[in-house]
Amino acid sequence: MKIKQLVTLAVVALTLFSVQAFESNDDLKARIQPVGSVHIAGAAAAGAAASGPRSGEDIYKGACAACHTSGVLGAPKTQNAGDWGPRLAEKGKKGVWRNAIKGINAMPPMGACGNCSEDDIMAAIDFMTEGVE
Repeated sequence: MKIKQLVTLAVVALTLFSVQAFESNDDLKARIQPVGSVHIAGAAAAGAAASGPRSGEDIYKGACAACHTSGVLGAPKTQNAGDWGPRLAEKGKKGVWRNAIKGINAMPPMGACGNCSEDDIMAAIDFMTEGVE
């Protein structure tokens, strides 16, 4: 008879502790929330809702301009034939696009555009090489 009472007491105690653990789950979620967020200069906000198709210029302004306006770390400057000409001659636009998708040198894959498709990247390249070809 004592064993049944001990087992019942143990089951009741475990049940109470489990209920308490589930009830404090919301408190746990609040305690482990991120402290802040990261913002990359010139990058579009990750949470921004797409409002339809974007132009190459829009993509450039939101994700590419930070590096390609001034040529940071050797990035070819926008619509600069001296910078883009040799790259296009060597790799063609498809090769440049592949490098942008995979990342090259200091440029991460997909550049700084976390919400761009591969077609968006090509549109941005078209804008940056406009008048160079």
